Amino acid sequence: MKKRALITGITGQDGSYLAEYLLASNYEVAGIVRRHSVAENQDYRITHINDKINSFYGDLLDPFSLTRIFNEVKPDEIYNLGAMSHVRISYDMPAFTIQTNAVGVLNMLETYKNIVPNAKFYQASSSEMFGNCVEDNNSQNENTSMKPVSPYGCAKLLGYNLVRHYRHAYKLHACNGILFNHESPRRGSNFVTNKVVKTAVEIAKGKKDKLVMGNLDSYRDWGHSKDYVRAMNMIINHDVPNDFVVSTGKTYSVRDLCKTTFDFLNLDYTKYVTIDDKFKRPEELNYLCGDSTKARTTLNWTPEYTFETMIKEMVDYWSQKIQ
Repeated sequence: MKKRALITGITGQDGSYLAEYLLASNYEVAGIVRRHSVAENQDYRITHINDKINSFYGDLLDPFSLTRIFNEVKPDEIYNLGAMSHVRISYDMPAFTIQTNAVGVLNMLETYKNIVPNAKFYQASSSEMFGNCVEDNNSQNENTSMKPVSPYGCAKLLGYNLVRHYRHAYKLHACNGILFNHESPRRGSNFVTNKVVKTAVEIAKGKKDKLVMGNLDSYRDWGHSKDYVRAMNMIINHDVPNDFVVSTGKTYSVRDLCKTTFDFLNLDYTKYVTIDDKFKRPEELNYLCGDSTKARTTLNWTPEYTFETMIKEMVDYWSQKIQ
């Protein structure tokens, strides 16, 4: 029999790639979709697979909807990817961020425990939980201290600890993937990577004349969403429920991101990039570089994309899309 997977956040970047990956792996896939007033803007990432998945309206903050969906789907694997996912905006919407990214996880875990306790559960945790903590070798691993510096990171840390608590207290197969930054052409264009790439292409095509940025000197470990959804499936199917860092192990500054992107378009980024403090965070996270040794040795996971091939794919996508 096919395994049944339930994905929250299925209309997002990771949810859509994960749905594709699971369908190709012979799963039955169901997803939870939040109701938006303009549906066309909501599900464009999954329109090409809509006839192959089952979608349900629901919300992480509505336990009644979760109960209804869990009872109908009876999933074997649950991937909780739904979240308020924009770190900078979490400073503007801290209460909603905490509700969605922490209480929402609690609602999912309670529903999971009460309806399908023999299923497996994956929680999308985040490198933002580390804040500015770093090991002596300039990386973060599963044992690094976690002192987040944003409402988003604080909420994710509570969700992470709830998963660990439910795993130990109720003997559930509940796992965390501590994913470092991961991007793709499907990333929202208000996130820094796609903002840079899309605007650079618009500049190259004469549609814009500048790229307005915040902090150019923060460092991130950027991978590709396709590589990271493979890791999600490996983590949830590991024989022992556990927590894994997923990362490339290489870090680049936002300035490097700008330079690499503009170089692909034969442009000098310094001629177009300007700074506006409104795009800076109230408290900066300066440096992230993940040590994914545990995932690589235990799960035999390795990323296929490099930083450069990921950016090139995004440049090519926007070059074709923007006329």
